[in-house]
Amino acid sequence: MEFLEHGRAVLAAQPFSQMVGAELTRFVPGEAEIALPVTDQLKQQNGFVHGGVLAYLADTALTFAGGSVLKGVLTSEIKVNYTRPGLGQRLIARASVLSHGKTQAVCRCDIFALQDGAEKLCAAAQGTIVKVSLPD
Repeated sequence: MEFLEHGRAVLAAQPFSQMVGAELTRFVPGEAEIALPVTDQLKQQNGFVHGGVLAYLADTALTFAGGSVLKGVLTSEIKVNYTRPGLGQRLIARASVLSHGKTQAVCRCDIFALQDGAEKLCAAAQGTIVKVSLPD
């Protein structure tokens, strides 16, 4: 199965990802991009995208990037810096592997809000993705 097609099948198997409308738009070894439409259900009381949604995007994109170089992974840790409110029509998370060995990958992710055709950085994240033995 093609890399992107396989990644999309994995994302489609995640009920939460489906609920928020996430889409894997790029997936190559060492990199992943996930986008989702901004809807009213994803906003907090001031009209910004909720920080939990940005953290979800970072976590998922980081794990996909790490999983592209290590098979069978989970997030071990993540740190998210919010740089500006998430405002716009669409969010785009771009993650890449900074370094990896046989059992872990350190990855970074930038999340952009697309508003009226312009991308604005709204969060930056880093995480450690680890190889695990998943139960059958």
